[in-house]
Amino acid sequence: MRKNILALIGFLSIVSGTQDFDAVEIKTTKLSDSIYMLEGSGGNIGVCIGEDGTFIVDDQFAPLTKKIMEAIAKLTPKPVQFVINTHWHHDHTDGNENFGKAGAFIVSHENSRDRMTGDQFIALFGRQMKAYPKEALPKITFQKSISFHYNAETINIFHVDRAHTDGDAIVHFVESNILHMGDVFVRYVFPFIDQPNGGNITGLIRTLDKATELADGETKIIPGHGPLSTKKELLDFREILTTIRDRVNVQIKAGKTLEQIIASNPTRGYEGNSSVSKEQFVKIVYDSLNTPK
Repeated sequence: MRKNILALIGFLSIVSGTQDFDAVEIKTTKLSDSIYMLEGSGGNIGVCIGEDGTFIVDDQFAPLTKKIMEAIAKLTPKPVQFVINTHWHHDHTDGNENFGKAGAFIVSHENSRDRMTGDQFIALFGRQMKAYPKEALPKITFQKSISFHYNAETINIFHVDRAHTDGDAIVHFVESNILHMGDVFVRYVFPFIDQPNGGNITGLIRTLDKATELADGETKIIPGHGPLSTKKELLDFREILTTIRDRVNVQIKAGKTLEQIIASNPTRGYEGNSSVSKEQFVKIVYDSLNTPK
């Protein structure tokens, strides 16, 4: 619970622009002989090291790049060659420019790159995002999937559906049995689904379904935010979202208004710390179900 609260505080600081990056420490956790998880501020980072070079998933905030590079340097002398963006939100991609200038190739879903090329607005938090400079833009994009054979690891990167955004990428380290989920899976109760920018509750659940097919009881799962997780925690998260989605959908079909649905408390039984209130989450679900795919 304490880790979830800390993750929430960090996320709220990020959204409000009050983050003290000097105070941030980078925590490194070994997951396998070649895969590590870095926690700092912003989205969790996956690191793959080995003979071929260094491959990372997400890069947090630009002011933290030096600390992140120092943490990686303790694991390997080889520079970062590839940076995978799980989606375009700046708490996962703000370090792109620094890593790009250092020679890394940035990879993302094509929709994520498209959003980085122009100004964006995150309505729920009232945050304007400026277009990324060219050094921060992905050089390699994909539509459905892309695979790397790197550091004796098969790394499958795939997009299932509109989920947290319209450009989410899941990263599967096959031999190490590790999944990096980005913000499709987070360890707080009500996730932020960026519905105005292509996110969708049903697509998010479909993406979780695909991840659960790939996972077993030994799979280590890196969430977008929060502590290292297991398949059980992934399934618990999916159950919460599915239950709330279904409760809202039944009432939509019965002709209920958003206000009536919120008043019925479709999130009952699921309380906890989140950057999104239960009322905001119900509206996100409602809007998702009323937006043609």
